[in-house]
Amino acid sequence: MAIARFPSVVLDCPDADALARFYAAMLEWKIEVDDGWVDLRAEDGQCISFQSVEDYRAPVWPGQDVPQQLHLDFVVDDLDEGEAAVLALGATKTEYQPGTTFRVFLDPAGHPFCLCLT
Repeated sequence: MAIARFPSVVLDCPDADALARFYAAMLEWKIEVDDGWVDLRAEDGQCISFQSVEDYRAPVWPGQDVPQQLHLDFVVDDLDEGEAAVLALGATKTEYQPGTTFRVFLDPAGHPFCLCLT
């Protein structure tokens, strides 16, 4: 028997509410706010959380001066459609794109994430 049901990822950022709204629009998940901490929750219980941090420094990608430490991958059916959608939400496409079956972006707080083909 598993000890836990779902892993939850917590992202540090300068504004937890703003970053949660970005991902909520992308995933259509429910936002739950609690004093500087925001949970973004799917109907099945999956969760991404956001924590407001003073003096937040965004990771530098692909360099390691300020390491990314983690990134999120999101599966999409069409890279071009996915790209247009996340750019409209406020993501930035990185100049360096190391592959052809995925694309690398930065969320509004500077965290790298990828859109990947199924």
